[in-house]
Amino acid sequence: MTTNRTSLSTTHPYVREMAMIHQVFRRESRLLAELVQDVAASDTVRAGVLAEHWREYTVGLHAHHTGEDEVLWPALLPHLDLDAEQVLAMETQHHELTGGLEEVQVLMDRWRSRALVADRDELAEALRRHRRQLCAHLDAEEREVMPLVARHVDERVWQAVGERGLAETPKNRLMIALGAIVEDCPPDERREFLARLPLAARVMWKVLGQRQYRRETRRIRGRNSPA
Repeated sequence: MTTNRTSLSTTHPYVREMAMIHQVFRRESRLLAELVQDVAASDTVRAGVLAEHWREYTVGLHAHHTGEDEVLWPALLPHLDLDAEQVLAMETQHHELTGGLEEVQVLMDRWRSRALVADRDELAEALRRHRRQLCAHLDAEEREVMPLVARHVDERVWQAVGERGLAETPKNRLMIALGAIVEDCPPDERREFLARLPLAARVMWKVLGQRQYRRETRRIRGRNSPA
């Protein structure tokens, strides 16, 4: 069961922002399984498109978890006593998720080469397993750890986490990443998030970014892309 985003939206801004990022991974992990399952036999071109999207997804997920493990958790742990176990559990879950990602990657590489139906079905099931494991982790993090972050982490550390994520994102993917974050946000939450960006980023999003994101989602999702 996923966390109720309505309740999150009324809480601390760090909690809201993390929920927005988590929603990207919830959505894309669901779509990957669905889109792979829909690929016709022998369609290696389509398989290649989704394999590349999977690669971008894993790069983003790895950067997100690395930022938590290397920046956020070390800043949080000195403020905790018994609650430290909850944070350490997040690190353990990150390592466990890596095993599922590696399994999917092996199956993705095999399917991509010939796009056989049997390989597709095995891959889609592995993607569904990954999503179940990921969503359980994200739910636990939002429920148990993000309230601790809101209580103990200051703006300097939170900005450092964001800067770490930006540094890990290729410059030509920044508008794609921004579009992915705001896609499912309610209008007021989207406006608030965009208002916190530097002016240059807001202008780039308005002039080029929105169109770039729509093109990207059409290429990956086809008829399932947002308007």
